[in-house]
Amino acid sequence: MDAELLHSPVVGMAEEEEVDMTDWNLPLAFMKKRHTEKIEGSKALAQSWRMKDRMKTVSVALVLCLNVGVDPPDVVKTSPCARLECWIDPLSMSPQKALETIGANLQKQYENWQPRARYKQSLDPTVDEVKKLCTSLRRNAKEERVLFHYNGHGVPRPTVNGEIWVFNKNYTQYIPLSIYDLQTWMGSPSIFVYDCSNAGIIVKSFKQFALQREQELEVAAINPNHPLAQMPLPPSMKNCIQLAACEASELLPMNPDLPADLFTSCLTTPIKIALRWFCMQKSAKLVPGVTLDLIEKIPGRLNDRRTPLGELNWIFTAITDTIAWNVLPRDLFQKLFRQDLLVASLFRNFLLAERIMRSYNCTPVSSPRLPPTYMHAMWQAWDLAVDICLSQLPTIIEEGTAFRHSPFFAEQLTAFQVWLTMGVENRNPPEQLPIVLQVLLSQVHRLRALDLLGRFLDLGPWAVSLALSVGIFPYVLKLLQSSARELRPLLVFIWAKILAVDSVCKPLHPLHFIPCFNQNSTYCNSQNN
Repeated sequence: MDAELLHSPVVGMAEEEEVDMTDWNLPLAFMKKRHTEKIEGSKALAQSWRMKDRMKTVSVALVLCLNVGVDPPDVVKTSPCARLECWIDPLSMSPQKALETIGANLQKQYENWQPRARYKQSLDPTVDEVKKLCTSLRRNAKEERVLFHYNGHGVPRPTVNGEIWVFNKNYTQYIPLSIYDLQTWMGSPSIFVYDCSNAGIIVKSFKQFALQREQELEVAAINPNHPLAQMPLPPSMKNCIQLAACEASELLPMNPDLPADLFTSCLTTPIKIALRWFCMQKSAKLVPGVTLDLIEKIPGRLNDRRTPLGELNWIFTAITDTIAWNVLPRDLFQKLFRQDLLVASLFRNFLLAERIMRSYNCTPVSSPRLPPTYMHAMWQAWDLAVDICLSQLPTIIEEGTAFRHSPFFAEQLTAFQVWLTMGVENRNPPEQLPIVLQVLLSQVHRLRALDLLGRFLDLGPWAVSLALSVGIFPYVLKLLQSSARELRPLLVFIWAKILAVDSVCKPLHPLHFIPCFNQNSTYCNSQNN
């Protein structure tokens, strides 16, 4: 009997006892919140995780204004000073050869992240050469994204009027190039990378010119005689992405132990510069004797997760993805880290740039602006992974001992498991969820990762929504086609949880469930026993 009725003054009265009780004095039953709240079904899953406008960066303009051997008039360099450009010392060869070598290296560094893009270099260019390059790439890219990379280490700083600098044909003068004109040539969608001092000025000018364009279009819309009224409506520049090396009032670091293009190094060669920066820190290390020369000898390839270098790259991807997912709003995370492969790589590496460059009083800038991430706790996990890897280097190189894989992923799965056992009411989502995504790539940890993922999805539609927002769908879809029978029970369970919440996937389900119900399948046999 409910507690409400047990404590009622009416219960237990003798039948013969007359009680004169008005309606409003009668005790109320079934008045707890669970009895009075409106009964609703599960809320439909918002489809924000599914990219409606997925795109790719198909063209890249590499504009280098170095003027090797000649310092710009408004820069006073220290002695010694940072010199390396794309890991090349420009003073070690003739100026023209150095310029060409640096341009070729920069292209290779970008190709590691997007090998299928069309690359065009413009080395110490004029205004007309930049215009020809940008308009050509935009014409060929059509509605896809174009990247504009600008290195202005050999020209004056950007102006407050919204100009960057290039050269005249004879290299006797610096010529200003308006950001407004650059917007016109590049169009949208585009991404811009500025590696120069006071780069934040360019970001501000870009936004001002984008707003100016919007206002011009509004005037043209109400005035049929306006010159723009007869032209096709141009795409908005507000959605363009910008990455700048520093704030408007800051200079680039000149530490001779660092490359001159530190920002570019972070964006395009993150593991190399991260290891170099780690060795330069004075913090305690497992093996303090690891030198800069030694880290150049780390064996392996970046795209081979079984090697030391590849495993570090894999861990770095997991950590930066995790930081972004935990810090950014979901829609911004989808736009920057799931829409375009090259953009996602650059923004993961941008998080590293913020961490490294802030240690030299330099603050990288992005548009859209990201919240600060340089103090995130996951960076400590990265430092530990690097330290464990470097501690093995002397014996690997000198004695040929076998490489011991990092415990990083196993430890993160354990942290995820602990989160699952501690209850979920009024708690933040598990920060390890993006790492579970990466672990699905590993055969060693895949079974455990799928088991934990299934337990997480079983918590309810909100858990399914979080898993889909982090990007779990294509991984599960691919694994469903795997021939590994031991994975099928877990995959069927996970897939069913997704189908129960996301109706868009339902037309696909017969293709993946039928093989699992084969009489000879492990799944059916295990259920019958």
